[in-house]
Amino acid sequence: MRLIQWISSSLQTKLLTMFIILTCIPLIAVGLISYQKSFKTVFNNSKAAAMLSADQLARDLDTQFIDTRKLLEISKNTQVLRFLFSQEDTYEDTKQILRTMDSYRQTYQYDSVLNITMVNLYGRGISERKGLFQLEKNPLRNPHLTHLTKNPDEVFIVPPSEASTLDRIDGFQYNNTNVISIMAAVKQQITHEVIGFIVIDVDDQVVTQFCDNVKIGQTGFYFVVDSSGTPIFKPSTLKTTVKLPLPSDLTHILNGTDTNYIDSTEGKPKFVYVAPSLMTGWSIVGYVPLQEIVEEANSIRQLIIITVVLSFIFAVSLHFFISNRLIHPLHLLKSKMQLAASGYLEAKVVPKGNDEVALLGKSFNIMLSKIRKLLEQSIKEQEEIKKAELRALQAQINPHFLYNTLDSIVWMAEAGKNNQVIQLVQSLSKLFRISLSKGRDWIIITKEVEHVHSYLVIQQMRYRDILDYEIQIDSRLNPYPILKMILQPIVENALYHGLKNKRRKGMIRITGLIENEEDIVLTVEDDGIGMSPEKLEQMREYLTNDQLPEQTGNEVSGGFGLHNVQQRIKLYYGDKYGVSIDSIQNEGTKVSIRIPMSGGNMP
Repeated sequence: MRLIQWISSSLQTKLLTMFIILTCIPLIAVGLISYQKSFKTVFNNSKAAAMLSADQLARDLDTQFIDTRKLLEISKNTQVLRFLFSQEDTYEDTKQILRTMDSYRQTYQYDSVLNITMVNLYGRGISERKGLFQLEKNPLRNPHLTHLTKNPDEVFIVPPSEASTLDRIDGFQYNNTNVISIMAAVKQQITHEVIGFIVIDVDDQVVTQFCDNVKIGQTGFYFVVDSSGTPIFKPSTLKTTVKLPLPSDLTHILNGTDTNYIDSTEGKPKFVYVAPSLMTGWSIVGYVPLQEIVEEANSIRQLIIITVVLSFIFAVSLHFFISNRLIHPLHLLKSKMQLAASGYLEAKVVPKGNDEVALLGKSFNIMLSKIRKLLEQSIKEQEEIKKAELRALQAQINPHFLYNTLDSIVWMAEAGKNNQVIQLVQSLSKLFRISLSKGRDWIIITKEVEHVHSYLVIQQMRYRDILDYEIQIDSRLNPYPILKMILQPIVENALYHGLKNKRRKGMIRITGLIENEEDIVLTVEDDGIGMSPEKLEQMREYLTNDQLPEQTGNEVSGGFGLHNVQQRIKLYYGDKYGVSIDSIQNEGTKVSIRIPMSGGNMP
């Protein structure tokens, strides 16, 4: 569902999808069909070639043993029959038998035959290597000879793993040589009764050379198993870490009609196939990684993949070439519209050409210009409204203070305190002259300090018993501009809400300094009653309210004047600056004003 929404959300995506569908999907379909066909053909051909090689090995092995089994004809020699049947023998008979053995060797050139041995049922025997000998134990204790007694027409071919010293009836041991023993029973010509046995020891190199010299692919090999599937010959270079198929895995192809299967039990798949040796009863097993016999098919697959990838790259390149000519202007216009919707009204489009998209871009630019003008006009109107509200709030402070001061002047005049009346009138005159400032909102810090000093002089005359003050302003601050009547509301709060409730004399200290060579910090600190942590938190939250509160009587005590100052500072200087407050109950309150030295938005 999300994929469909993504495709349908963009014209460019739709065009890209169309190119991919029209180019890559047909190629992928044709490629898959071609790969399946080629894989099947290559696999069948490689399998047939490998199995043909295994069959040839099996035939060569059969041929080798057919030639070797010709030596069994010695058992039909008259001297041999007399030797095996008789309990007595002469030196001449022995020489004649050994001469007969040598004659067979000279005739058939048996280089791989190591020894020929004959023994009768009583343990008396003769061999090429030992000559005449007498066994100390009954030869019929050998299981192979016992089986031949019961089945005299069979011929045993015993692999090295079974052709041990016990199996070799003459007891002769070969140094560093493994042998394959060919065993057969010798029968009396007339009664066909078993009178002895003939054993031919063959060097196992006739088989191991097949396993060592013939390879399949790069890492494949052949090994020989017996009728139960147990390996009896393996390549001498085979690593011990290579795990051959278990006898149980090979049983179904040794006894069934199938001659091959794919082994996927461990690691990469292996191709396993069998060619039986009719003469020995053994089987030649080929074991090769499937990847190696289908290597040509993999090359075809890689070619198909490269073709599809190149086609995909071509389709995408063609898509971008066309989209740059047709869709890029629309995409650019869309991005500019998104920027404008996010609030960036400078996102103008540079039209190219005279087509419909270019005309749409020009109309978009005109619309942004009109929106920007309307927005600027609205901002100015809102600022003027806020300034008018702040001026009205500021004007509300003066009448109340004026009434109280005039009452004090009347009281002092009636009491005959002429000097105090003159000083009070002079301070009041300075206070209002600075407050009016010819209608300007900005004055220099020196005038603001003079204004708050006049205010403190007037209030000290009224509250002589409870008010002391101290003003320490860095002289470097004197020429810097500041909004007028910033300090007076805070000093008024310190007096009425800090010292007046203290019921004894207190101190208001006003300081000013430069911080970090960027900001001006003005501080009004008193040692009045302070605030509880709950009231302090409430006051701080009250100061963070951006809207001017209505005077309903439920405001935080002393917060209205602070909020007025906070709003004026943020309006003219920005949100980075403003009022901060700290207080400890029964110890005092400290109010700090931070403004920039640059003067902010001073007109």
